[in-house]
Amino acid sequence: MPINISKELPAIEVLKEEKIFVMDEDRARTQDIRPLNIIILNLMPEKEKTELQLLRLLGNTPLQVNISFLRMTTHRSKNVDKSHLDTFYEKFADIKDRRFDGMIITGAPIEHLAFEEVNYWEELAEIMEWTKENVTSVLHICWGAQAALYYHYGIGKYELPKKISGIYNHRVADPTVKLVRGFNDIFQAPHSRYTAVSVEEIKNHPDLELLSASDEVGAFIIMSQDAKHIMITGHLEYDATTLAEEYERDLSKGLDADIPENYFPNDDINERPLNSWRSHTHLLFSNWLNYYVYQQTPFEWK
Repeated sequence: MPINISKELPAIEVLKEEKIFVMDEDRARTQDIRPLNIIILNLMPEKEKTELQLLRLLGNTPLQVNISFLRMTTHRSKNVDKSHLDTFYEKFADIKDRRFDGMIITGAPIEHLAFEEVNYWEELAEIMEWTKENVTSVLHICWGAQAALYYHYGIGKYELPKKISGIYNHRVADPTVKLVRGFNDIFQAPHSRYTAVSVEEIKNHPDLELLSASDEVGAFIIMSQDAKHIMITGHLEYDATTLAEEYERDLSKGLDADIPENYFPNDDINERPLNSWRSHTHLLFSNWLNYYVYQQTPFEWK
């Protein structure tokens, strides 16, 4: 089944070229079906790239999904046209009286700041509090995962000696958990961050379960015991070339950036990276939508 998005969204043409089943809102209204309503709080600077990455994944399941985008009003985005935000993004005040089956809160390149120093932290905290009663399950990515661990469970982040950037092996702790159903015992995933969270604090927290971790980069997939919150500390949604683009961006800023680990073939930046995490990415999003959104959400919100 398709994802339902605005027929004017720029990503729609790319998705159609990639054979992702897309349905615009006009055709969706003609179908007698209860679609899932998913809202994406997109905190990434290059919003159109993130839109495309996430829509690919949400459009690859048997479920029909209505997609809405949410933006912060206390922060001005510099890397996207205001007209794009005005056309395709809603404000929290516009949606706070609605309920959603699922929500995605993305990462953001602001790890050097304490959470309370982020200019939209109070607004984000209000949104995260709102999700407790108005969203069935929330998927938090990278900085979004760290923010959720801090706000909901009191687990802070700490700075790393240098940026983690590359592709790393991860081990599944319990393959019977539905979120990782079908995963290989060991799988690869991208990371790109300057901070980390404590594995021990997660393991010792009564409301959390560590589903996957890496010997090299620590905790990866964390889930609350009630499955209300799922935290992914890396970037499974990344395209094959995203880390290369970030590496080039860091170099252009004059940063002392290391080549992403286990990424370029033969560590040659002139070689095109291969996507070795795509299948597990689709599997995780499919499992989340099926087991933790579709199977859990009420048919009619009361």
